[in-house]
Amino acid sequence: MLDSMDLRLLDALQKDAHLTAQQLGEMLHLSSSQAGRRRQRLESEGYITGYAAKLDPLKLGLHVQGFIQVHLGTHGPDQSAKFARMVNSRPEITSAWTMTGEADYLLHVYCADLPALNRLLHEVILPHPAVARVQSQIVMDQLKRDAPLPT
Repeated sequence: MLDSMDLRLLDALQKDAHLTAQQLGEMLHLSSSQAGRRRQRLESEGYITGYAAKLDPLKLGLHVQGFIQVHLGTHGPDQSAKFARMVNSRPEITSAWTMTGEADYLLHVYCADLPALNRLLHEVILPHPAVARVQSQIVMDQLKRDAPLPT
């Protein structure tokens, strides 16, 4: 069970994963050893699944962000597994979800430019044997970055 101190610690780490045990302790009014033990417990129990740097896609030359809805023509386990392997092999596809509703999958992609997005769509995704059709949306502006989870 998580208590209010655990939730405050998780909130603080989502905002700044570089916080030391001493800094966490000061923020939470705990000793640094207590804060460190709480963090270790939350990591070992799987509440904290990792730490990552957030990169600026524009500085990396990734000027097109988009979402692709994928509609499968066939829905067997073999087709789904092959599609999942393709998705996981493509670095342009940064997130993928199975969905309810009209589309079977929603892919979040970053590409250098429109021709690169076009190649991804027409040379990789559409030729996949399980794919019947796709719908793509290009992001014009991102109003809110991936925010911390509510705690």
